[in-house]
Amino acid sequence: MKNDLLDCPVCGKQYKREQILDSYCVCQCGHHFSITPLERITMLADPGSFEEFYGHMTSRNPISLDGYEEKLEMQKHKSNMNEAVVTGTCTISNMSVILGIMSFQFMGGSMGSVVGEKITRAILQGADTGTPVILVTASGGARMQEGIFSLMQMAKTASAAALIEETRVPLFIVLTNPTTGGVTASFAMLGDVIVAEPGALVGFAGPRVIEGTIKQKLPENFQRAEFQLEKGFVDAVVPRSELKKTLAFLLRTHGRNL
Repeated sequence: MKNDLLDCPVCGKQYKREQILDSYCVCQCGHHFSITPLERITMLADPGSFEEFYGHMTSRNPISLDGYEEKLEMQKHKSNMNEAVVTGTCTISNMSVILGIMSFQFMGGSMGSVVGEKITRAILQGADTGTPVILVTASGGARMQEGIFSLMQMAKTASAAALIEETRVPLFIVLTNPTTGGVTASFAMLGDVIVAEPGALVGFAGPRVIEGTIKQKLPENFQRAEFQLEKGFVDAVVPRSELKKTLAFLLRTHGRNL
């Protein structure tokens, strides 16, 4: 990953990945490149504070779909991850948090049974311990290779979000590009405060599907973070360089005994 060439889809400028790590993997035109969970942890968590939990959990093949196990193994090798989400504890500006980071690099960030379980456990651990939870989303939706078991994760994660709300422990969501499908339709829109990175695609069905269904041209930048902010679905659009400071502010103003 570190030696990958990155071509900006907005201005066309090309970078080596290591060239723009110091600028948070953001192009000079403002485009936010996709980053790995490890890079995200480095940018958000205090140095050396992140401790992963449930990292051993891996997906099975609940509906015995041909070729699914092989695809999972290929994705593990390609992404150097066991699943499409990493969860753990850390501190941000010396304040304790539970952090979950999804990765589009593992099967498009699809939410299968393990992804849903890890996110649910992270939320419930926050509710049990009184520790604020921050979830960073990146997903193409439900993992159809797991059938109904994947779709059930929407209800499970949404139920966990409802429970943590009852405990008055804050749940913060950071939407990154893209956040779509069942993740958007469940926990990703149930945070106490929802922020998004600039230009992030946030929606349920994709624009092309919607246009094909309603036979109408969609507004410019439809479903982008700025559009969702204008329509009230997002509370703030925050550049990556300001994200840690913004989350620290939210922790100070919403937390208890941090």
